[in-house]
Amino acid sequence: MKTIQDYLENGAIDIAPFLSIVLNKSSAELILNNNYQLTSDEKSCIDSLVLQREKGVPFAYLSGSCGFYHLDFKVTPDTLIPRPETELLIDIALELSNVNKILKVLDLGTGSGIIAVTIKDKNPHWQVSATDFSNKALEVARSNATTKIEFLQGSWFEPVANRSFDLIISNPPYIEENDIYLDDLSFEPICALMAGKDGLDDIRIIIDQAPKHLEKNGFLLLEHGHDQQDRIVELLKQKFNNIQTFKDYNNKDRAILAQYK
Repeated sequence: MKTIQDYLENGAIDIAPFLSIVLNKSSAELILNNNYQLTSDEKSCIDSLVLQREKGVPFAYLSGSCGFYHLDFKVTPDTLIPRPETELLIDIALELSNVNKILKVLDLGTGSGIIAVTIKDKNPHWQVSATDFSNKALEVARSNATTKIEFLQGSWFEPVANRSFDLIISNPPYIEENDIYLDDLSFEPICALMAGKDGLDDIRIIIDQAPKHLEKNGFLLLEHGHDQQDRIVELLKQKFNNIQTFKDYNNKDRAILAQYK
């Protein structure tokens, strides 16, 4: 039978976290109990996880969760894996906080719900709605909610016809359809990543339709690709002002905040 130490010395990718998950032991406990012999069931489970990881399956899908901002989120292959860059959207949104006003917030393409859930957790008095065309993604988002959030199925603004919000926020698909970066994301839902030849198809839809769903002086906040900022600013200029651009923690252009004229 193999021991914890045998597996640790094997050096398989993410072996320590897999051991922690399967054996329900912390990293310190793994070291303190390194002579523990795994049962046949535990060994089978570990070996299966290691094999899948070697085939490229992301760790978050195998563990079933991923940290984002101050919370842990359930993730599945029906949702994107949360990225640290998206935490920038939370920081920007929270800067708009007004203790004297209950903001109505719409999260478009919520996926696992990381944006909607985090914002609502930070500001429980805000009214937060979230849309996604995928029912399976919405099931994950609902399971991640820590407070009351309105989750609605449909593409972009379809589920909120004739409604308006103080803040519309989205991390939409923005990768170009032939981008080689997609090869590294083959296990994640392609529909949540790719948006036409220049990666701006969905962003154009959001910018075009957002004014119909924004209160006077309302805000639109978008995440985007590192080389798309100038083009998005031009798209916004017709109906928005007070356009602000932001860099992520790697100093790459990553987000735009604009106010409806």
